[in-house]
Amino acid sequence: MKHIAIGILAAATVGLMASAASAATTLEAVKAKGFLQCGVSTGLAGFSAPDDKGEWKGLDADFCRAVAAAVFGDGTKVKFTPLSAKERFTALQSGEIDLLSRNTTWTINRDTALGLNFVGATYYDGQGFMVNAKKLPGVNSALQLSGAAVCVQSGTTTELNLADYFKANKMEYNPVVFEKLEEVNAAYDAGRCDAYTTDQSGLYGIRLTLSSPADHVVLPEIISKEPLGPAVRQGDDQWYHIVKWTYFAMLQAEELGITQANVEEMKASGGPEIKRVLGQEADTKLGTDLGVTNDWVVNIVKAVGNYGEMFDRNVGAGSPLKIARGLNALWTKGGLQYAPPIR
Repeated sequence: MKHIAIGILAAATVGLMASAASAATTLEAVKAKGFLQCGVSTGLAGFSAPDDKGEWKGLDADFCRAVAAAVFGDGTKVKFTPLSAKERFTALQSGEIDLLSRNTTWTINRDTALGLNFVGATYYDGQGFMVNAKKLPGVNSALQLSGAAVCVQSGTTTELNLADYFKANKMEYNPVVFEKLEEVNAAYDAGRCDAYTTDQSGLYGIRLTLSSPADHVVLPEIISKEPLGPAVRQGDDQWYHIVKWTYFAMLQAEELGITQANVEEMKASGGPEIKRVLGQEADTKLGTDLGVTNDWVVNIVKAVGNYGEMFDRNVGAGSPLKIARGLNALWTKGGLQYAPPIR
């Protein structure tokens, strides 16, 4: 019996080791195929949407390029998989994609029951409402929407928050629900509902695509916390660390004033902290310990810039959306974006 027990224990140990080994293969698989497969939205301006040449643009798409740059030294080595809200988690769980970077809210259920690991909040957001001011000229608050038909996408925290908000305020509403974002947009633009609800950043992007953008206003209420961020599968710590520290590296680069334009100059003339971050410190192993090269931050910044550059280009002052940094400012400027030290 003792020998049988030892045999069972050994087999179990080998099985656990094999399971751990097979789970920790995302980086190897990505390198073997030569590109990063990144899950994005089916088209949300400012975050991930193809332009008229079919090239994916947006904050989420650029984060995919940043991870590709960290792994390959080349931000172009990424392929995009457009996913609906309903499809996104299954695609990541099944291994169809290596990384989900798709305006997705970080919640406890998704972080536990769905087997995902969120790497951080690349965009702090909150759910809001948009109405057609010409159709509803007297409405300037979500609290005036009792009895309204509200367009919303299924399979999202948005749908759940909507129900909570109206219940808490003892208001009635008629949900007009669709699975695909394009269907929700079309229904709202056609006047099938009185209001549209989703993350407020999304409303600004969607408004640009409507037939008469100037007719629509985003109401002031924010009814939820929506920390949007990339996610990976649980069980692969190395891949989780690579993706997480790519995000932190972009924040650290902005804090230190490292940009696409000056990164090469900073390698030579920067102070001790800048040299360490850029992999110029003598005998550094920060990059290789992570599983990439020691110039990984240089490669990220060359590919997409620092976090501030990525934000401004896609959703901020340099974009059609012109969203203020707000909560997404660095901690040194009153915002929530904060990176642990790279040392």
